[in-house]
Amino acid sequence: MGVPQTVLSQLSRALHFRDRHVFVRLYVQYVRPHLEFAVPAWSPWQEGDKEVLEKVQKRAVKMISGLEGKTYEERLKEVGLLTLEERRHQADMVQAYKIVTGKDMVKSETWFQSVTVTGRATRSADDPLNIRPQASRLDTRRHFFSQRVVESLNNIPSSPKQAETVRAFKNSYRDYRAMAEGTAR
Repeated sequence: MGVPQTVLSQLSRALHFRDRHVFVRLYVQYVRPHLEFAVPAWSPWQEGDKEVLEKVQKRAVKMISGLEGKTYEERLKEVGLLTLEERRHQADMVQAYKIVTGKDMVKSETWFQSVTVTGRATRSADDPLNIRPQASRLDTRRHFFSQRVVESLNNIPSSPKQAETVRAFKNSYRDYRAMAEGTAR
């Protein structure tokens, strides 16, 4: 995990008092891009790989002054960050939305098959932006982008998926996730 750890260490040495706003801004600008590079193409699916990435962010929020004695989740909430796993999930949903709605320079048929193609009347066919899962035997294939996003994208209500812009989708999707987490707790 070389580069993110090195950059985080350099930030730590450069800033004796770590003001939360300054340190979070520096972390977001210089460390997190290394942790999130090419996430839709390669997203860790084994718990050990996920933990290696999350450990860097845990270390970063632990360095912030004034947050001693709080859990990792409380620290994240305090500084306004999400877990890296949640950010990966959101990046997957945004990329899937862009592909399905034609807002990306990728043919949707290359990655996904619409549920309306079969012509069968099912609950999932009610939303024309829903996609159909493909059969896969291997874990590697199950965690491939076009497989891992199907269930999550289909579970999103149709109103966020019908957003006109990517920014509107991101905002309505964040609201949907916040509402879903609020009712789940």
